[in-house]
Amino acid sequence: MRKFISFILIAIILLGLVGCTDPDAINSPHEIAGMEIGALFGTTSFRRANEMGTAVAFYSGAEMMRQLRDGEIDAVIMEQGTAIELVESTSGVRILSEPLVEYELRVAVALENVGLLNAVNNAIAELEANGTLAGLASKYFARGDFVYRMPPDIEWRPGYLTVALPPDSPPFSFMDEAGIFTGMDVEVAIAISHIIGIELRPLEQDAREVLTAVWHGRADIALGWPPDEGEGIVNMSDPYASAVHVVIVRR
Repeated sequence: MRKFISFILIAIILLGLVGCTDPDAINSPHEIAGMEIGALFGTTSFRRANEMGTAVAFYSGAEMMRQLRDGEIDAVIMEQGTAIELVESTSGVRILSEPLVEYELRVAVALENVGLLNAVNNAIAELEANGTLAGLASKYFARGDFVYRMPPDIEWRPGYLTVALPPDSPPFSFMDEAGIFTGMDVEVAIAISHIIGIELRPLEQDAREVLTAVWHGRADIALGWPPDEGEGIVNMSDPYASAVHVVIVRR
């Protein structure tokens, strides 16, 4: 009888282990399916975390890394550039070598503002041709030393080009020590405004509200969005860069 009971207990334990993935031994992004996955709230990463498992919202990257390291969550989904910075300053965590997803970044423009969409697309084409987009991508995604310089012969138009920007989404848009917006998307927006010939005006918005700001007319443009994010709400420009989402797990 005791042997029979022992056999049943062992069987129950083995059945409980079947199909389970140890969060400390994850080697592929697909292995985090069904787990508790941290992501910055309002970002595309958060939507993907919600699709793959139980999304846990964070407003601080540092706190998210701490909870991952301490085993309070199983994994984190994040844009690669930001992930590299956080992992370098956090012991006990690592980035999986296989990316979760790669997608193109585009500029969101109001559906009715076709003229601005065309102007933005023309500016993107020019910035691609003169190497500005490649230089900015190298600067923010590969730690290059590119420095964007304003063209000397801008023909300025009256008015402003308002861009909705989250203040806490490095390396795309964030506040520097002086409280000034900087980042990949910020510099791309500045370069676009220079080609169009209209002064750029930043509008601070929560990450989950930037598309809504364009939709409701509070902002003219917002940057950093894959086409499916704004479908039916805003128009999307031609791509100006590619983004990579990665998975961070414990060592």
